[in-house]
Amino acid sequence: MIKLAIYGKGGIGKSTCTANLAAAFAMRGKKVIQIGCDPKADSTINLLNGEPVTPVMDWMRDHDDEPDSLDQIAKEGFGGVLCIETGGPTPGLGCAGRGIITTFSLLKELRLFETYQPDVVLYDVLGDVVCGGFAAPIREGYAEQVLIVTSGEKMALYAANNINNAVKNFEDRSYAKVRGLILNRRNVTDEEAKVRAFAETAGLSIAADIPRSDDITKYEDTGKTVIEGDPACETAKRFFALADLLIGEDAGI
Repeated sequence: MIKLAIYGKGGIGKSTCTANLAAAFAMRGKKVIQIGCDPKADSTINLLNGEPVTPVMDWMRDHDDEPDSLDQIAKEGFGGVLCIETGGPTPGLGCAGRGIITTFSLLKELRLFETYQPDVVLYDVLGDVVCGGFAAPIREGYAEQVLIVTSGEKMALYAANNINNAVKNFEDRSYAKVRGLILNRRNVTDEEAKVRAFAETAGLSIAADIPRSDDITKYEDTGKTVIEGDPACETAKRFFALADLLIGEDAGI
Protein backbone atom coordinates (compact mmCIF):
# COMPACT_ATOMS: atom_id res chain seq x y z
CA MET A 1 0.00 0.00 0.00
CA ILE A 2 1.18 3.52 -0.80
CA LYS A 3 0.77 5.75 2.27
CA LEU A 4 1.80 9.30 1.60
CA ALA A 5 1.60 12.62 3.46
CA ILE A 6 1.79 15.90 1.56
CA TYR A 7 3.32 18.86 3.43
CA GLY A 8 4.36 22.39 2.42
CA LYS A 9 3.94 26.08 3.10
CA GLY A 10 0.37 27.29 3.45
CA GLY A 11 -1.04 28.30 0.06
CA ILE A 12 1.64 26.51 -1.94
CA GLY A 13 -0.84 24.19 -3.65
CA LYS A 14 -0.81 21.07 -1.47
CA SER A 15 -4.52 20.39 -1.90
CA THR A 16 -4.33 20.86 -5.66
CA CYS A 17 -1.38 18.48 -5.88
CA THR A 18 -2.92 15.92 -3.52
CA ALA A 19 -6.32 15.84 -5.25
CA ASN A 20 -4.78 15.57 -8.72
CA LEU A 21 -2.46 12.82 -7.54
CA ALA A 22 -5.41 10.98 -5.98
CA ALA A 23 -7.32 11.28 -9.26
CA ALA A 24 -4.30 10.05 -11.22
CA PHE A 25 -3.98 6.99 -8.97
CA ALA A 26 -7.70 6.32 -9.39
CA MET A 27 -7.39 6.52 -13.18
CA ARG A 28 -4.62 3.93 -12.92
CA GLY A 29 -7.13 1.57 -11.31
CA LYS A 30 -6.08 2.12 -7.69
CA LYS A 31 -8.46 2.28 -4.76
CA VAL A 32 -7.70 5.60 -3.09
CA ILE A 33 -8.50 7.40 0.17
CA GLN A 34 -7.72 11.10 0.53
CA ILE A 35 -7.83 12.61 4.02
CA GLY A 36 -7.74 16.39 4.30
CA CYS A 37 -6.05 17.44 7.55
CA ASP A 38 -6.93 21.13 7.58
CA PRO A 39 -9.71 23.10 9.35
CA LYS A 40 -10.62 24.69 6.00
CA ALA A 41 -11.78 21.22 4.89
CA ASP A 42 -11.29 21.99 1.19
CA SER A 43 -8.73 19.33 0.29
CA THR A 44 -11.14 17.02 -1.50
CA ILE A 45 -13.66 19.49 -2.91
CA ASN A 46 -12.33 19.23 -6.48
CA LEU A 47 -12.84 15.47 -6.38
CA LEU A 48 -16.47 16.07 -5.39
CA ASN A 49 -17.62 18.50 -8.10
CA GLY A 50 -17.53 21.32 -5.58
CA GLU A 51 -19.91 19.62 -3.13
CA PRO A 52 -17.94 19.15 0.11
CA VAL A 53 -18.10 16.19 2.43
CA THR A 54 -19.12 16.89 6.05
CA PRO A 55 -15.90 17.32 8.07
CA VAL A 56 -15.49 14.98 11.03
CA MET A 57 -15.22 17.78 13.60
CA ASP A 58 -18.31 19.53 12.18
CA TRP A 59 -20.31 16.30 12.41
CA MET A 60 -19.29 15.81 16.02
CA ARG A 61 -20.21 19.38 16.96
CA ASP A 62 -23.57 19.18 15.23
CA HIS A 63 -24.50 15.82 16.75
CA ASP A 64 -22.72 16.10 20.11
CA ASP A 65 -21.50 12.56 19.55
CA GLU A 66 -19.17 10.48 17.39
CA PRO A 67 -20.39 9.10 14.05
CA ASP A 68 -21.01 5.37 14.08
CA SER A 69 -20.64 4.84 10.33
CA LEU A 70 -18.12 5.85 7.68
CA ASP A 71 -21.03 6.93 5.49
CA GLN A 72 -21.64 9.84 7.85
CA ILE A 73 -18.19 11.38 7.36
CA ALA A 74 -16.97 10.08 3.99
CA LYS A 75 -18.05 10.52 0.39
CA GLU A 76 -16.86 8.91 -2.84
CA GLY A 77 -15.62 11.35 -5.45
CA PHE A 78 -14.07 11.19 -8.89
CA GLY A 79 -12.72 7.76 -9.77
CA GLY A 80 -14.16 6.32 -6.58
CA VAL A 81 -11.70 8.23 -4.37
CA LEU A 82 -12.99 8.09 -0.78
CA CYS A 83 -12.91 11.66 0.55
CA ILE A 84 -12.63 12.51 4.25
CA GLU A 85 -11.97 15.89 5.91
CA THR A 86 -10.90 16.27 9.52
CA GLY A 87 -12.14 19.83 9.79
CA GLY A 88 -11.20 21.65 12.96
CA PRO A 89 -12.43 23.43 16.07
CA THR A 90 -14.62 26.50 16.11
CA PRO A 91 -12.27 29.33 15.04
CA GLY A 92 -10.42 30.76 18.01
CA LEU A 93 -11.65 28.09 20.41
CA GLY A 94 -9.35 25.13 19.96
CA CYS A 95 -6.33 23.46 18.39
CA ALA A 96 -6.47 22.28 14.77
CA GLY A 97 -3.95 19.57 15.60
CA ARG A 98 -6.38 18.16 18.15
CA GLY A 99 -8.92 17.77 15.35
CA ILE A 100 -6.48 15.62 13.39
CA ILE A 101 -5.76 13.41 16.40
CA THR A 102 -9.48 13.04 17.15
CA THR A 103 -10.26 12.14 13.55
CA PHE A 104 -7.49 9.56 13.30
CA SER A 105 -8.67 7.91 16.52
CA LEU A 106 -12.21 7.79 15.18
CA LEU A 107 -11.15 6.34 11.82
CA LYS A 108 -9.30 3.62 13.69
CA GLU A 109 -12.44 2.81 15.70
CA LEU A 110 -14.50 2.69 12.51
CA ARG A 111 -11.91 0.35 10.93
CA LEU A 112 -11.55 2.56 7.86
CA PHE A 113 -8.61 0.76 6.32
CA GLU A 114 -9.83 -2.75 7.11
CA THR A 115 -13.24 -1.91 5.65
CA TYR A 116 -12.17 -0.01 2.55
CA GLN A 117 -8.86 -1.84 1.87
CA PRO A 118 -7.23 0.94 -0.17
CA ASP A 119 -4.21 0.68 -2.44
CA VAL A 120 -3.29 4.31 -1.76
CA VAL A 121 -3.86 6.65 1.19
CA LEU A 122 -3.04 10.35 0.83
CA TYR A 123 -2.93 12.84 3.71
CA ASP A 124 -3.08 16.54 2.84
CA VAL A 125 -1.60 18.24 5.91
CA LEU A 126 -2.06 21.84 7.05
CA GLY A 127 0.76 24.31 6.55
CA ASP A 128 4.38 23.88 7.52
CA VAL A 129 4.02 22.75 11.14
CA VAL A 130 5.23 19.24 11.90
CA CYS A 131 4.51 18.85 15.60
CA GLY A 132 1.70 17.60 17.83
CA GLY A 133 -1.42 16.76 15.84
CA PHE A 134 0.19 17.88 12.60
CA ALA A 135 2.73 15.07 12.93
CA ALA A 136 -0.03 12.46 13.35
CA PRO A 137 -0.10 11.48 9.65
CA ILE A 138 3.59 10.54 9.65
CA ARG A 139 3.49 8.38 12.74
CA GLU A 140 3.95 4.64 12.42
CA GLY A 141 0.91 2.99 10.92
CA TYR A 142 -0.27 6.00 8.92
CA ALA A 143 1.88 7.59 6.19
CA GLU A 144 5.21 5.99 5.31
CA GLN A 145 6.49 8.69 2.97
CA VAL A 146 6.35 12.48 2.79
CA LEU A 147 6.26 14.66 -0.31
CA ILE A 148 7.00 18.34 0.27
CA VAL A 149 5.38 20.81 -2.11
CA THR A 150 7.44 23.89 -2.85
CA SER A 151 8.03 26.59 -5.42
CA GLY A 152 11.19 28.62 -5.94
CA GLU A 153 9.90 31.35 -3.63
CA LYS A 154 12.03 32.11 -0.58
CA MET A 155 9.39 31.38 2.06
CA ALA A 156 8.24 28.19 0.33
CA LEU A 157 11.81 26.86 0.35
CA TYR A 158 12.24 28.00 3.96
CA ALA A 159 9.15 26.01 4.94
CA ALA A 160 10.31 23.02 2.90
CA ASN A 161 13.62 23.04 4.75
CA ASN A 162 11.86 23.22 8.14
CA ILE A 163 9.58 20.32 7.23
CA ASN A 164 12.47 18.22 5.96
CA ASN A 165 14.47 18.84 9.14
CA ALA A 166 11.46 18.10 11.36
CA VAL A 167 10.73 14.80 9.63
CA LYS A 168 14.40 13.81 9.88
CA ASN A 169 14.25 14.45 13.63
CA PHE A 170 11.51 11.79 13.85
CA GLU A 171 13.46 9.11 11.95
CA ASP A 172 14.44 7.22 15.09
CA ARG A 173 10.75 6.85 16.02
CA SER A 174 9.85 4.84 12.90
CA TYR A 175 7.96 7.78 11.44
CA ALA A 176 7.64 8.42 7.71
CA LYS A 177 10.60 9.52 5.64
CA VAL A 178 10.79 12.31 3.06
CA ARG A 179 10.43 10.84 -0.43
CA GLY A 180 11.18 14.08 -2.24
CA LEU A 181 9.84 17.38 -3.51
CA ILE A 182 7.00 18.40 -5.75
CA LEU A 183 8.06 21.55 -7.58
CA ASN A 184 4.79 23.45 -8.02
CA ARG A 185 5.98 26.28 -10.21
CA ARG A 186 5.13 29.93 -9.62
CA ASN A 187 7.37 31.15 -12.45
CA VAL A 188 9.71 33.14 -10.21
CA THR A 189 13.17 34.09 -11.46
CA ASP A 190 15.59 31.13 -11.69
CA GLU A 191 12.96 28.92 -10.06
CA GLU A 192 14.24 25.56 -11.21
CA ALA A 193 17.83 26.39 -10.29
CA LYS A 194 16.79 27.52 -6.81
CA VAL A 195 14.75 24.39 -6.11
CA ARG A 196 17.40 22.08 -7.53
CA ALA A 197 20.05 23.75 -5.37
CA PHE A 198 17.89 23.27 -2.29
CA ALA A 199 17.16 19.65 -3.22
CA GLU A 200 20.86 18.90 -3.67
CA THR A 201 21.77 20.51 -0.35
CA ALA A 202 18.98 18.63 1.46
CA GLY A 203 19.76 15.35 -0.24
CA LEU A 204 16.32 15.17 -1.84
CA SER A 205 15.04 14.41 -5.30
CA ILE A 206 12.44 16.34 -7.26
CA ALA A 207 9.74 13.71 -7.69
CA ALA A 208 7.51 15.89 -9.87
CA ASP A 209 7.69 19.22 -11.69
CA ILE A 210 4.23 20.75 -12.08
CA PRO A 211 4.00 23.67 -14.53
CA ARG A 212 2.11 26.83 -13.66
CA SER A 213 -0.98 26.48 -15.80
CA ASP A 214 -4.34 28.15 -16.26
CA ASP A 215 -5.79 24.65 -16.71
CA ILE A 216 -5.70 24.12 -12.95
CA THR A 217 -7.75 27.25 -12.23
CA LYS A 218 -10.05 26.56 -15.17
CA TYR A 219 -11.10 23.15 -13.88
CA GLU A 220 -11.04 24.01 -10.18
CA ASP A 221 -13.59 26.73 -10.95
CA THR A 222 -15.92 23.90 -12.01
CA GLY A 223 -15.06 21.69 -9.01
CA LYS A 224 -12.73 19.36 -10.89
CA THR A 225 -9.10 18.33 -11.02
CA VAL A 226 -7.19 18.62 -14.28
CA ILE A 227 -7.11 14.82 -14.34
CA GLU A 228 -10.88 14.81 -14.67
CA GLY A 229 -11.12 17.96 -16.79
CA ASP A 230 -8.45 17.20 -19.38
CA PRO A 231 -6.38 14.06 -18.74
CA ALA A 232 -4.39 14.66 -21.92
CA CYS A 233 -3.09 18.13 -20.95
CA GLU A 234 0.54 18.61 -19.92
CA THR A 235 -0.28 19.30 -16.26
CA ALA A 236 -2.30 16.09 -16.01
CA LYS A 237 0.56 14.15 -17.63
CA ARG A 238 2.91 15.33 -14.87
CA PHE A 239 0.56 14.02 -12.16
CA PHE A 240 0.15 10.72 -14.01
CA ALA A 241 3.94 10.46 -14.20
CA LEU A 242 4.24 10.98 -10.44
CA ALA A 243 1.55 8.39 -9.76
CA ASP A 244 3.29 5.92 -12.08
CA LEU A 245 6.62 6.57 -10.36
CA LEU A 246 5.17 5.88 -6.91
CA ILE A 247 3.26 2.81 -8.11
CA GLY A 248 6.45 1.43 -9.63
CA GLU A 249 8.41 2.04 -6.43
CA ASP A 250 5.69 0.39 -4.35
CA ALA A 251 5.82 -2.64 -6.62
CA GLY A 252 9.61 -2.73 -6.45
CA ILE A 253 10.01 -1.96 -10.14
